[in-house]
Amino acid sequence: MISSERQEHAISTKLVSPSAVSVDPSKTNDYDSFAEAYTAANETNLVNAYYERPAMLALAGDVAGRRILDAGCGSGALFAALRDRGAIVSGFDTSAGMVELARRRLGDGADLQVADLGSLLPYADDTFDDVAASLVLHYLEDWGPALAELRRVLRPGGRLIVSVDHPFAVNLIHREAGREAECNYFDTTNWTVEWTVGGQTALVSRWHRPLHAMIEAFIGAGFRITVISEPDPDPAARELFPEAIAAMPRFLCFLFFVLQAG
Repeated sequence: MISSERQEHAISTKLVSPSAVSVDPSKTNDYDSFAEAYTAANETNLVNAYYERPAMLALAGDVAGRRILDAGCGSGALFAALRDRGAIVSGFDTSAGMVELARRRLGDGADLQVADLGSLLPYADDTFDDVAASLVLHYLEDWGPALAELRRVLRPGGRLIVSVDHPFAVNLIHREAGREAECNYFDTTNWTVEWTVGGQTALVSRWHRPLHAMIEAFIGAGFRITVISEPDPDPAARELFPEAIAAMPRFLCFLFFVLQAG
């Protein structure tokens, strides 16, 4: 696992003990409270700007003329890149603050909505050629309802392109911190980190699940797996992050899938 490094917009992370996390869900994943700081980091850091986003775009390939849903669009960086490549893009996010930043980036004419993945989505059946679910599914304990909705809005044969926390990397984080008892690789487990970004701190809580559980969820929702990817970082990272890449030219961070709707 590699941290989100670039000093001017670094995200530092610290594991938080489950017993120390408040039972109040509003204390975690409140992206509205740090939307601008997170967006600034996401634009330039290694793991988002030079690893995850280029990998998602490479897996999407030639998207000119394709209708794409950006599920969990955040502040719109992936949306913008897909649109620049000729796709017809719609996007939603559960955070109104992030959607507002996306609207500033993309313009008032962009099809953006506030919606919650896992609930009924505001799109008709068979609307999209592709769905991009970038670093969003791992916020959910139960993937079933979300995958069913994404399958519903995809046309038959359409693609779901997914990135999630790499399950082995999450397990490794806990082991390196001497807290392996809190994250058994084979269990679906909630885990929380404290992010410090742009002078702000926030609790971010996600769900670890083992690879076999991911695959079972995808197949159970009617998808066929066509690609599983553990990519290299973008070549530009070698110049921008020389120390990090010299130490780890390849690293475990996220896991990528391309799925085809049956």
